[in-house]
Amino acid sequence: MNIRIGFGVDVHRLAVGHLLFIGGKQIPSEFGAVGHSDADVLIHAICDALLGAANLRDIGFHFSDTDPQYKGIDSKILLKDVVKLVHEKGYSIINIDCTVILESPKLNPHIPDMQKILASILKVDLDAVSLKASTHEKVDSFGEGRAIKAYAVCLLNK
Repeated sequence: MNIRIGFGVDVHRLAVGHLLFIGGKQIPSEFGAVGHSDADVLIHAICDALLGAANLRDIGFHFSDTDPQYKGIDSKILLKDVVKLVHEKGYSIINIDCTVILESPKLNPHIPDMQKILASILKVDLDAVSLKASTHEKVDSFGEGRAIKAYAVCLLNK
């Protein structure tokens, strides 16, 4: 058995006039994440965790934020491509565990939908997708509602 752990983190600035996508789901909000793609911080962290565990570099290496083909792209497409790369290298995904740091809106009501979306793309059971949400207790840019952050870890098996 060849088991690998991967870790990913992503941060995006928040601003009015942008949509908020987290875990492949649009979250109702007065503001959204700013980025080259749809700025789905959770999916980006998951991509980096998976790529790292498989020793396939990082999301920026595969999907440059200077490449016009990725401008505004749905991050679910990026995750599908990452899963394909991981599988091509002979790995299967055992599980992921993630935390999103966001002061508001509250994410807990949306977690079951996000789990379903992600489990489908990752080709794993729903129970293999752990998602948590936390605030930053009004401290720094995250706590002041100016930014969003996500952490992700994964376990792969070959």
